[in-house]
Amino acid sequence: MTIPEFTMADFWPVIPAGILTAAAIVLMISEVFLGAAASRTYQSLLSVLACVLAGAVALMNMTDTPRAVLQGYAVMDPFSSFLTLVVCVGTGLAALLAAGFLQHRNAERGEFYALMLFAAAGMTLLGLSNEFITLFVNLEVLSVATYALTAWLRRGSRPSEGAFKYFILGAFAAALMLYGAALLYGATGTTHLTDMAAKLRAALAETDASGGHPKQMLIYAGFLLVGAGFAFKVAAVPFHMWTPDVYEGAPTPVTALMSAGVKAAAFVALVRVFMALGPAVDPQLPFIAFSVLALLTMVVGNLLALPQRNVKRMLAYSSIAHAGYLLLGVAALFAVGKDAKVGVLSSTPLVGISGSMQSDVYQGILFYLLGYTVTAIGAFGTIVALERREDETKGNAWDLDRFAGLGSRKPGWALAMTVFMLSLGGVPPTVGFIGKVLLFRAAVDAGLLGLSIVGMLASAAGVYYYLRVVVYMYMRPAPEGALVPERRWTTELALVATAAGTVLFGVLPGPITALLQRTDMLFHR
Repeated sequence: MTIPEFTMADFWPVIPAGILTAAAIVLMISEVFLGAAASRTYQSLLSVLACVLAGAVALMNMTDTPRAVLQGYAVMDPFSSFLTLVVCVGTGLAALLAAGFLQHRNAERGEFYALMLFAAAGMTLLGLSNEFITLFVNLEVLSVATYALTAWLRRGSRPSEGAFKYFILGAFAAALMLYGAALLYGATGTTHLTDMAAKLRAALAETDASGGHPKQMLIYAGFLLVGAGFAFKVAAVPFHMWTPDVYEGAPTPVTALMSAGVKAAAFVALVRVFMALGPAVDPQLPFIAFSVLALLTMVVGNLLALPQRNVKRMLAYSSIAHAGYLLLGVAALFAVGKDAKVGVLSSTPLVGISGSMQSDVYQGILFYLLGYTVTAIGAFGTIVALERREDETKGNAWDLDRFAGLGSRKPGWALAMTVFMLSLGGVPPTVGFIGKVLLFRAAVDAGLLGLSIVGMLASAAGVYYYLRVVVYMYMRPAPEGALVPERRWTTELALVATAAGTVLFGVLPGPITALLQRTDMLFHR
């Protein structure tokens, strides 16, 4: 048996995941020595410190030359490194939110933060994965941790229901993806994405005695099953059905992490898999599939969010809509201008996508992921600040009335929530506006004019339900007997950080865009 030889260059890309895992182990061990009444504030701070260190390493990795590592099972490139940075930002902010939230419910334990860090480690490794078995294992690492986090608060039926539905969704997604990967392996004899892409072309060219293509249906079925598995993970319509129930049932800091980190990791893995395999099969197949998913997800997500009075569910449907905007970017990667017809689901014959345009699309997707992470966690953080333990089982903990009069009761919190709502709606000068400009511009340049117009109209409709929250905060009186929300310094620190980031990245996006341009976003193939 040949023992594989590894160098430090192979392990450097996984150091961020190693830092997160080591911190998680320390948190679990330290919990053994603490009594029920002991202070656990250090656990949140240690989690934040681990995220800062892991994010710093990822930032340094962005300037390295893209390359395959660990015998091709993983790749280090700016795409995966930037995902690690986004995941560390999201996890660190979610850990800050969790401190006050759990203390108020006497539910703060080291295992909670350990699970968050394990999930974050799985997300970072998912972005590195360049082989189907590795990808599946890392997907399950983050999924199992988030299943447990969803059911962390065992009060009432919502957490258990949310965790059970999340488990069922995850099981379906994993089964579809694994079965699809097995079919592709059967057609090619390999699970490595790079090798599989080359062998798919040869397999599709094979003919039998009658002149048919015996492996064609096998490959197309595997391709579609893998796509359906990813569609479940990113909550694309029509694979979104239980996502709002899961978001509502999970502890709100966990909901924030799922809406940002899990979505970001799933999108990066989706892009890596389909950019490797899609051109080898048929560029038109992923183009049509992702165009349809983007159209449905943008429109349906916004329409279902319009009537919601439950702000947490409204943000859940909003998250689905934002997945649609990102799917528009994914569709743009496969746009073909030659011989195409003008239409909602077509690229115009005026322009086709080129290598430089692909780089613009990558940059737009990654900038959007960063902006959405900061904004969404801030929005859920305001809900964390307003929640009361005694209302969670009554069903009114997240009603719009909870925000009534917040401008007079807590002007700082109301200002922060206003910033987050404007950013989610794509209103300048916020990071959400810049993210949509970059993403829609790249899609238009790639020829997706009709689909981009639909996305802009859907985004404009979304402004209604975002501004409704602002109206309640400043133009509706507070309910009689409304209590002044309790202040928690960790929650307020997270709100200040996210609000500042939302405005700063919107006013001065240059450092982020320059970083993305300097590190060629055409990832390693």
